Amino acid sequence: MPHVPWGLVVCVLGVCFLGIWNLASASRPPMAPVWTSQALYLGVGLGAVLMVCLVDYRWIQRMAFPIYVLNILALLALRLVGHTAKGAESWFVIGPFRLQPAEFMKIGVVLMLAKVYHDDFQPNQPSYGIVRLWKPVLVVMVPFVLVLVQPDLGTALMIFLSSGTVILFGKVRWYLAATLVAGVLVGGLIIWNDYVREMPEPRTTVVRHYLKKHQSQRISGWLDPEADLRGSGYHAAQSKIAVGSGGLTGKGWREGTQTGLRFLPEQHTDFIFSVWAEEHGFFSCLLLLLLYGGIFILGLGVGFSARDRFGAFVAVGVVATLFWQVFENIGMVIGLLPVTGITLPLMSYGGSSMLSVMLCIGLLVNISMRRHMF
Repeated sequence: MPHVPWGLVVCVLGVCFLGIWNLASASRPPMAPVWTSQALYLGVGLGAVLMVCLVDYRWIQRMAFPIYVLNILALLALRLVGHTAKGAESWFVIGPFRLQPAEFMKIGVVLMLAKVYHDDFQPNQPSYGIVRLWKPVLVVMVPFVLVLVQPDLGTALMIFLSSGTVILFGKVRWYLAATLVAGVLVGGLIIWNDYVREMPEPRTTVVRHYLKKHQSQRISGWLDPEADLRGSGYHAAQSKIAVGSGGLTGKGWREGTQTGLRFLPEQHTDFIFSVWAEEHGFFSCLLLLLLYGGIFILGLGVGFSARDRFGAFVAVGVVATLFWQVFENIGMVIGLLPVTGITLPLMSYGGSSMLSVMLCIGLLVNISMRRHMF
């Protein structure tokens, strides 16, 4: 108990309670009061944190491969009995309950990567080159492809980014890091060629013709938000109006017009930050970002003080997963990044999201509690 990271716990609970308070405004009548369900999900999540903390994470290390396989099987089962919502076959529906396996797959990938790097470690061995990376890459690519074909581009992107962060943390050769930078530059050139460059029709594109229509529209709407304000640019435009109209101190709880008149799409999930910004303003947004920053910094502190490589890699993977979700969601709602349907951890409504994030927090607390035990 002396090694429980109480600062991390306080930051997590602070975001959770702010999220429930914010949902009580985002889901005002005539919408269903989803904040009550979110409070129930929080209670279940806290129970999950306690359960994870009760076991030594070395047992979790031994169970990493079975957990990973079970999540893969769950993604495969979606092809047979999955429920389609918003164009993606991403859910199991059991009576009134819905479960999204991809949320838990993110945990499975982090645990499996941590096990691979722990088991593969040998003193004085050089950094990872192309040949030694085949195991981590295989661990990542299988769930990445399964989630991508649902299709759930947002969650697949989160798996890719968080896993890539863990792989970089594992020390790769300099030429692989240079290749990554070159890949980013090539991606920028492809987007410029497919969406920005002026050329006669029909356009000669590289990847645009492979994307689904709504995916392509999100990219074009991101690059030129005012080109189609009633279509692909509607979500981003309404979100920016809400964020900007909040000013420094906000309009007040339940006083947001964009929220109250339901101009904001998915205002209780993907665009929950827009509700917070409109009603509470810039200073409260800074407070929320400070709480998230506390989670990231204290989570990394858990990793750097872990007693073994498995704990360190799990902590880095968990922090990377949460960081990229926060980064993408907030970047999306203020118009800096394309709209991808990523929720804001602990703030957005959703049982699967809340439970998966709280399981991640439980892993961090577990690793911190046992950092001096042998």
